[in-house]
Amino acid sequence: QVQFAESGGGLVQPGGSLTLSCTTSESAARTGLMAWYRQAPGRERERVAFMGAAGHTSYAPSVKERFTISRDNGKKTVYLRMNDLRPEDTAVYFCNTMPPDIQNWGQGTQVTVSS
Repeated sequence: QVQFAESGGGLVQPGGSLTLSCTTSESAARTGLMAWYRQAPGRERERVAFMGAAGHTSYAPSVKERFTISRDNGKKTVYLRMNDLRPEDTAVYFCNTMPPDIQNWGQGTQVTVSS
């Protein structure tokens, strides 16, 4: 079972940037498609970006042009660079495969966008 460890969240002002990291316990060959998800209070978890092992990417409309997903297969790490953050980006961010292994969510990392 693949394990995920997210980090890099924090408090940032609107318009600021953060880079999240997700270290996996398995190689890219095992994990395949990887994605970042987020869950805001009172809302369902949503996928914000995914990336295949070969490098193709896709983004939710709400984050397109602001967020960038990338991966370092040698380090078994997936990143999410978030620019121009908005209060509505406030959520706990998780990484997982796509589709997600719903029995195997990590702890996530909290991102709070507030002045």
